[in-house]
Amino acid sequence: MQNKGKVQLPLQTASLVLGFMVWVILSSLMPFIKEDIALTSSQLAWSTAIPVLIGSVARIPIGYWTNRYGARNIFMISFVLLLAPIWWISRSTSFLDLIIGGFFLGIGGAVFSVGVTSLPKYYPKERHGFVNGIYGIGNLGTALSAFGAPLIADQMGWSKTVLLYSILLLGMAALNFVLGDKQETRVNVPLIQQLKAVSRSPKLWLLCLFYFLTFGSFVAFTVYLPNFLVSHFQMDKVDAGIRTAGFILVATIMRPVGGWLGDRFNSFKILMFVFGGLTVAAIVLSFAPSIYMYTVGCLTVALCAGTGNGTIFKLVPMYFVKQPGVANGIISAMGGLGGFFPPLMLTLLYSMTGHYAIGFMALSMIALVSLVLVFWMFYEEKLQLSASILENTIEAILITDTNSVIRSVNPAFTAVTGYRSDEAVGQKPSLLKSGKQDKSFYEQLWADLKQQGYWQGEIWNRKKNGEIYLEWLSITAIRNEAGEVKFYAGMFSDMGKRDLPSA
Repeated sequence: MQNKGKVQLPLQTASLVLGFMVWVILSSLMPFIKEDIALTSSQLAWSTAIPVLIGSVARIPIGYWTNRYGARNIFMISFVLLLAPIWWISRSTSFLDLIIGGFFLGIGGAVFSVGVTSLPKYYPKERHGFVNGIYGIGNLGTALSAFGAPLIADQMGWSKTVLLYSILLLGMAALNFVLGDKQETRVNVPLIQQLKAVSRSPKLWLLCLFYFLTFGSFVAFTVYLPNFLVSHFQMDKVDAGIRTAGFILVATIMRPVGGWLGDRFNSFKILMFVFGGLTVAAIVLSFAPSIYMYTVGCLTVALCAGTGNGTIFKLVPMYFVKQPGVANGIISAMGGLGGFFPPLMLTLLYSMTGHYAIGFMALSMIALVSLVLVFWMFYEEKLQLSASILENTIEAILITDTNSVIRSVNPAFTAVTGYRSDEAVGQKPSLLKSGKQDKSFYEQLWADLKQQGYWQGEIWNRKKNGEIYLEWLSITAIRNEAGEVKFYAGMFSDMGKRDLPSA
C-alpha cells in the first residue's frame, strides 16, 4: 500500500493546492473586482465568505463520498464542476453574480476532506500525522492565488485572470484520471449510521472546536488580510497580496511540522503551545499596533495555526478508526466555518466601533478556553490510560493509602482472591493474612518499603474461600511531585499449589 501512497500523496496534495487556489479567487482579487463592481463593506464581506461557508459544509458529504467512491473519482468530478463558477465569475457584473459564483467555488475548499480520508489508507498509523501534514501543504494554493492572482490581474485584468484557472482545472482532472488509484479501499456504511456513531463522542466536538480555531484562523486571515492591509495601512494591492502570501506560506510550512510533532510527541502537549501562542498573539493584535507589531502578531498566528492544523488530524484516527471519512469531514467542516464567521464579525464590529480590537480579544478568549480544554483532555487521557492498565492487566493490583486502607482493586484481584471490589475497598490488606508469617516478617517488609520505596518477595495469603496460597508480591510507594508518599501499589499473582510451611 505504501508504494501506491508514494504516487497518491503528491497527486492528492497537488489536487488540494489547485482546489484551494480556486477557493480563494474572490478574496485574492477583491481589491480589483470592487473597482469594477460597486460593493458595500457588508457585500464585500459576504462575497468572500460564501465560498468559505459552502466549502466548509460540503466537506461532510465529500468525506463520505471519498470513502465510498475513492479519491480519484471525487477529485475529477470536483474539478469539472468548478469550471462552471470560474466562467460565471469571469463575466460577473453584480453582487448577485459574485454570490452565485462564490457558492459553487466552495467545491474547491470542500475537496480538503478527500485527502485526509483517503491518504491514511496507504500508511501505518504512526505516520498519519506527518502524511496529513504533507497533504495540508495544499494550503499553499491560497498563497499562490493571494500572491500570483494580483500580479496577473495587474497586467491582464481580473476577468481574464479568473479564466486562466480553467486550464489548470482541466489539467489536474486529467492527471487524476491517469494516476488516481482505481482500486482504493471503499467503505459503504450508510452516512446516517456513521454520523450517529461519531456524533455521540465528546472527543469529536472538542476536536471540532480546536480545528474551528486553528484552521478557521488560517482561512479568516487569508480572506481578511488583503483588503484590510489596503484599507487600514494604505498598502499597494500587490504588496498586500505578497504579505498575505507570506502569512499563508508560514502557516503551510508549519502544517507538516505539526503533523510530524504529533507523531513524535504527545499531541496534547503540542496543542498547549499552539493555543497559548494564539492567545498571546490575538491580545497583541487587539491593541491595533503598528505595522511591525501587527506583522509579528500575524506571523505568530500563522505559526500556531499551521502547527495546530497538522497536529489535530493526528488525533482523528486515534478516536475514529471505523468512521474516518465522516469524522474528518465534520472536523474539517468546522474548521472551514471557523473561517466563515470571523471576517463577517470583524466587519460588523468595525462598522459599530471603528476598530477590530473586540474581535481579536474574542479570538484570544476562545484560544484560552481551548488551552484549558487541552489540559483537561491531556490529564483525562493519562487517567484513562492508567485505568485501562489497571483494569486489563493479568496481575492482581490493590492500591492503599498511607493508613493501609484499600482504595482500589482491579478485576484480577477478584479473580485471585475471590473478594469483590465493594468487599475489599475500605478494608485493610490484613483481610488476606494467612497467619503463616510472623510479626517480624511484616516489620522487615515495612522497613524495606520505607527505606527503599519498594518490596518484593513470596508471601502466603488467604482467599475468601479460606484457601491458603503462595503469591509473588511487589509493593511500590507512589509519591507526589513533592516526594511525599501518597499511596502504595501492590501487584501480585498466584504461584500455584505449594506445600504449606509448618506453623
